[in-house]
Amino acid sequence: MGISPLAIIHPTAIVSEKANIADNVKIGPFCIVEDSVSIGEGTELISHVVVKGKTTIGKENKIYSFVTIGEVNQDLKYKGEDTEVIIGDRNSIRESCTIHRGTVQGISKTVIGDDNLLMVNTHVAHDCTIGNHNILANNTTLGGHVTIDNFVVIGGCTAIHQFVNIGSHVMVGGCSGVSQDVPPYVLAQGNHAFAIGLNTTGLTRRGFTDFQIGQLKLAYRIIYRQGRTLDEALNELQQLAANTTCVSLFVEFLRRSDVKRGIVRPRTK
Repeated sequence: MGISPLAIIHPTAIVSEKANIADNVKIGPFCIVEDSVSIGEGTELISHVVVKGKTTIGKENKIYSFVTIGEVNQDLKYKGEDTEVIIGDRNSIRESCTIHRGTVQGISKTVIGDDNLLMVNTHVAHDCTIGNHNILANNTTLGGHVTIDNFVVIGGCTAIHQFVNIGSHVMVGGCSGVSQDVPPYVLAQGNHAFAIGLNTTGLTRRGFTDFQIGQLKLAYRIIYRQGRTLDEALNELQQLAANTTCVSLFVEFLRRSDVKRGIVRPRTK
């Protein structure tokens, strides 16, 4: 594929001739793009962006100054194996974000989907998987192997522990420390983070009906308010999900949640 003649590359940028640069890509001043990098049509690197290693970036992303993508990860077990970073389409990656390549001990790749906003100084460590339509506010830090599903909002200065899973439609308040899984639809905050309730404001904004929100509130009570074990809660949630599709996200999430780590719980007085 090589470098498209329709790409716009600033004369101060260093772009490997072995890189794959699609039509209408803009690479600004003092950017560095290495050999095994592929950048999709319409993506823009503003300035001072460094893209390294085996990195694939999709279409129409906007990547701001001093971002580093595909750098060697900070896992001491990493010995230069052929791991990668994969980024989808239409993401906005703001100043000074860092996105590290995966490890062979993990899934060998760090993955970011489509239509995400990573605000200033977000760190995405090795083997993380971020879905679509997420917002990670300033100074969000993801440890290795973190999974974030879709339509999640993470407040600023929040740290998420290694191997934590965060379900779709979750909101985590700012300055939180998340060391356990956060089920879908839940509002969580604190250090260590605890469940506050259902993220009803976010659900309303995304067009969930009153009936759907009512069913999700019932599911929340089954998990948190009735003294059930997770296995007992799962049995009831499966019955509820048969009539309300959105509840099935709870079922799927709890099945894949790390039993040893557990899920966030309400604060006890």
